[in-house]
Amino acid sequence: MRILLFSSFVLLAACQSPGVLPPPAPIAPEGRDDPQLGQILDLTSGARLTPEQLVERLAQAPRVLVGEQHDNPDHHALQLWLSRELGKRRPQGSVLMEMINPGQQARVEQVQAATRAGQPPADAFAALAWQPNWDWGLYGALVQYQLRQPYPLLSANLDRAEIMQIYQARPILSGQASTAPAVQKELQEDIRESHCGLLPDSQIPAMLAVQQQRDRRMAERLATAPQPAMLLAGAFHVRKDLGVPLHLSDLGAGEGNVVLILAEVGKQPAAGSADYVWYTAANVPEDHCAKLRKK
Repeated sequence: MRILLFSSFVLLAACQSPGVLPPPAPIAPEGRDDPQLGQILDLTSGARLTPEQLVERLAQAPRVLVGEQHDNPDHHALQLWLSRELGKRRPQGSVLMEMINPGQQARVEQVQAATRAGQPPADAFAALAWQPNWDWGLYGALVQYQLRQPYPLLSANLDRAEIMQIYQARPILSGQASTAPAVQKELQEDIRESHCGLLPDSQIPAMLAVQQQRDRRMAERLATAPQPAMLLAGAFHVRKDLGVPLHLSDLGAGEGNVVLILAEVGKQPAAGSADYVWYTAANVPEDHCAKLRKK
């Protein structure tokens, strides 16, 4: 069942500026008593920021990269909140989403035009040919908000046919930042770990090629998107030390990029991986490797 997930907004502090709506209340069940919950940190200085201070800083950036954990409802609620608050401070140029493939772009444009004209589709999920692997119950409210806005909503991923071609041919990646041996070694280790050590070593180079070509596509789309632009993608994709920012640098767009990671309490971003982190409530832990080994 596709049920849109809506969150109610509550006051987090009596001293909040009247110009900024309070962020949404926690939705995920774990970590609600954790002292880290709701903290926003500048990872360069270590300073703690208020939501208003974060928004003011992000509003100055030509490109904002927001990293999420795909299955955490708090992250999508905060993305919706952030979209609204940034829009109050300057006109948004575009929003890009990892969850939209190039093959869906024409549908997105059609639905957005109809929605702006006051004729939204009765079933946006079907009209967008939304991919079921991206839980519409988590993404629906955020996507439909973006469809109502005057700026374009853009794809930032590869189509499946492109992925299969990359997997088979492993195209050569250009640029020095993204191809540095240390970067590629760490990415390979992450691929091995994320597959619970079950992936044959012979497949890792192809998986690395797919990962980096996805990051390159996001960077290409972000570099040419109307500014100010915001990319919504998985937290690993937006890492400054491994992901899209390195590809932006290789494309000559290394300046003006700011990375915000949304992280569950207890999960610390790697050093040098982001500019800011916002700690949220957490999902119930699952042993994904145990499930994978059973298969």
